[in-house]
Amino acid sequence: MKLDFRQRLKQGPILCDGAMGTLLDLYEYTELPHELNNVKHPDIVERIHREYVAAGAEIIQTNTFSCNRFRLAHFHLEHQLELLNRTGVEIAKRAAGTNVYVAGSVGPTGKLLEPIGKLKAAEARDAFKKQIEILLAAGIDVIMLETFVSLHELDLALEAAKAVAGLPDYAGQAGSVPIIAQKAFPEDGSILSGSFPIEVAEHLIGKGADVVGANCTVGPQRMFSIIRSMYKEGVYLSAQPAAGIPTLLNGRSIYHTTPAYLAQYAKELLEAGVTLIGACCGSTPAHIREMKNVLEEFKQRSPEIRMHEPHPKRKTPAAQHQREEIVRAHVDHRSRFAKNLGKKFLTSVELDIPRGLDVSSILDGAAYLHRFAVDAVNITDGARARLRVSSIALSQMVQQHIGIEAMVHLATRDRNMIGLQAELLGAHALGLRNMLFITGDPTSIGDYPQATSVFDIDSVGLIRAAASMNKGHDLLGNSIEQSTSFFIACAVNASADNMELEIEKLRRKADAGAHLVYTQPIYEIKTLEALLEHTQKLNLPVMLGLLPLRGAKHAEFLHNEIPGMSIPSYIREQFRNAGEKASALGIEITVKFLDEAKALVAGAYLMPPFKKYEMVPQILEGAGIKS
Repeated sequence: MKLDFRQRLKQGPILCDGAMGTLLDLYEYTELPHELNNVKHPDIVERIHREYVAAGAEIIQTNTFSCNRFRLAHFHLEHQLELLNRTGVEIAKRAAGTNVYVAGSVGPTGKLLEPIGKLKAAEARDAFKKQIEILLAAGIDVIMLETFVSLHELDLALEAAKAVAGLPDYAGQAGSVPIIAQKAFPEDGSILSGSFPIEVAEHLIGKGADVVGANCTVGPQRMFSIIRSMYKEGVYLSAQPAAGIPTLLNGRSIYHTTPAYLAQYAKELLEAGVTLIGACCGSTPAHIREMKNVLEEFKQRSPEIRMHEPHPKRKTPAAQHQREEIVRAHVDHRSRFAKNLGKKFLTSVELDIPRGLDVSSILDGAAYLHRFAVDAVNITDGARARLRVSSIALSQMVQQHIGIEAMVHLATRDRNMIGLQAELLGAHALGLRNMLFITGDPTSIGDYPQATSVFDIDSVGLIRAAASMNKGHDLLGNSIEQSTSFFIACAVNASADNMELEIEKLRRKADAGAHLVYTQPIYEIKTLEALLEHTQKLNLPVMLGLLPLRGAKHAEFLHNEIPGMSIPSYIREQFRNAGEKASALGIEITVKFLDEAKALVAGAYLMPPFKKYEMVPQILEGAGIKS
């Protein structure tokens, strides 16, 4: 008979099993989610459990990792929540017998939590609670929270587990069901060698976990770095590394780490203080069998678990210190545009990005505007979902060759959240500081209607990512070693059909970390004043969007065919009667409006149509704005 799990922990290292999905794939039960095999092929799931028990595992994990309502809903299986979890436990218990512990596997929701995503914390916590209730009612010995990238989400799962595990219906002899909480760390040496792992361990112990550790994502060598940094006297640690980094073959992940190699690092992990050891993705019973041999040798050789002292910090050579100081000075340098905000009336002009590789018109336009002391040029990112040169590449060319600063537009449509953050790091490395984040137009209206619109995050999420980088972290709180110095702009449509919704989104942009707001083109002072009532409360300075009209057709096109554009009827009537003087009328209306509005805003954002950049100095001088 097995001991109470907490008592068993006190006796020394305990071996957990390996991957379930990897074995199901190897046996060609590849239908997703893997948990569906609990009801379709329970015999093969039980066979895998028994193979791990035969290999020496003292803990087996239920095939329920993805059995929360959000992950199941992705496969339209939310109605089988109770069935899949319950049968997963029943199968594991049959294989475990009386000597092996059954751990109820609980994984993340697979969705981003607010404020990055749309999932509310209470919804996630409720989903975890429901799954854990089913697992406990079915008779698990321990709760296994695993592969949580987000520490916030792991907190929610741990809170749910604590709320349920101590209830009389489920409480064991020790008063509650034990909880193992494992975070998945990124493959990042700077994080793994820093203080983050021990901070995670202390945080989770403080939240009530019995065992804390790491699993998945990283291979055995990186796992050793994590555990060495995570060690704290009196804390039970767990480690379940993946079998290296996989390669894809015909859509399947193929792992290459041998059982002998994984066992070698199992020895290192045990010596580093791990109590619960196992393996994750890519591992098989063969890996666990080799680890079992190492574990037995370790017990015979060393009854007392030996701990490694943390490696001393390496001394940094003087030259490296000097280089790091130079990098820090570069990173902390704000843009001229940011420094001038509130000190002068700022001017920014949108350049018309051509198709193809010939960007001479952009450089010529930027040079012309630079001569008139325009503060920045705006470089759009695939506006209207049309193929254009990268806004980051073009902005760097403009700044390098012309000397005028760029306001770089970046849309969330075309890249996932990894790619977007990579673009931000690349932009910063190239010296770009001014960023305007937009969600972007759907691909259905552009050059490639069959292309995929990504939208992992919206403009609010990208603002939050840049603001996090300004504090030295990525979107999920992982260190990026040094802080960036982005000046973050966002957009607002002062003529939106649903202004209440538009202002609410603007509030979220401000809360996420925006420094400045650019408006879509505005043509009436009353529209601007209504917007300013909200922006002033949000402490967001405004760049007033101005698009000079070129004629009646231009005005009618914008008003009737472009979403978010509203040209007052009296202005459209003026253009219908203007004849050949229409172009001059467009400049006259813009000058008059800017002169009236300039005292209310931080600057002007001009969008001259058809590359008519010569109208910019006319408008600015006409409105009495000096460079």
